[in-house]
Amino acid sequence: MVKFTRALLCAITLFMGFSAEAQQAPSVLLANVYQAEKVNVSDYLVSEKYDGVRAIWTGSQLVTRNGNPIYAPKWFTAPLPDVWLDGELWTKRQDFANVSGIVRKVTPVESEWQTVSYMIFDMPDAAKSFSQRYENYSRLVNQLKIEHIKAVEQKHFNDNKQLSLFMDELVAQGAEGVMLHLASAKHSTGRSDALLKLKPYFDAEAVVIGYIAGKGKYKNMLGALKVRSSDGTEFKIGSGFTDQQRSSPPAIGSTITYKYHGFTKNGLPRFASFLHETP
Repeated sequence: MVKFTRALLCAITLFMGFSAEAQQAPSVLLANVYQAEKVNVSDYLVSEKYDGVRAIWTGSQLVTRNGNPIYAPKWFTAPLPDVWLDGELWTKRQDFANVSGIVRKVTPVESEWQTVSYMIFDMPDAAKSFSQRYENYSRLVNQLKIEHIKAVEQKHFNDNKQLSLFMDELVAQGAEGVMLHLASAKHSTGRSDALLKLKPYFDAEAVVIGYIAGKGKYKNMLGALKVRSSDGTEFKIGSGFTDQQRSSPPAIGSTITYKYHGFTKNGLPRFASFLHETP
């Protein structure tokens, strides 16, 4: 597996408005988990959650949310303007493993990138609310008129019932869930209730700290990963892997994303299952 060389986000420029002149780049905005009792749905704009690879366009380069360069073909990024954009590299629903493999390659495969779209969902500007930024990135994409560059549509709902119906319809079609972005929120960084994710299950990230050998049909393969969550909790993940992943599991020290269904009485993720290695 090819590992990206880490690039420093602080060396990247941030635009204000439609300018990307030399300013320090921010960290990205990360989502908290939606909790109905704490949220007034009418305050948020809602979009499909695209199961792809988070990609930030710095005005000159595509990078992952961790600052690792993404080696897209020149034709893919050439139409992008000299502004800061945030979005997802995406192919289709339930295709994360494929798109992740495409964008990880140092030498891009032209035919593979022909299937990838850049789904733009923010155009950061510290002076503007998200609803204003939505208008800006939609206008920009419409002006570009490039097939593989798309604006993520935002919808407005009055209550949780409307939101649930929308999510259920998307999930039935294979979508991962939805994102809720506080319409009045100015651009910020780190985890915030300005951005919420709603899925049929919870997901989180953990760092791989060890392996447990497989038994039976998984002899000489991975049985389970030993992982540590951000709060220091250590636990095992033994499901969700393909045979290929069991033969070549994520490296110790790498970050993985797993899904779970609440917590046990001991505070461990219930029914934790591997989703993918986090780019």
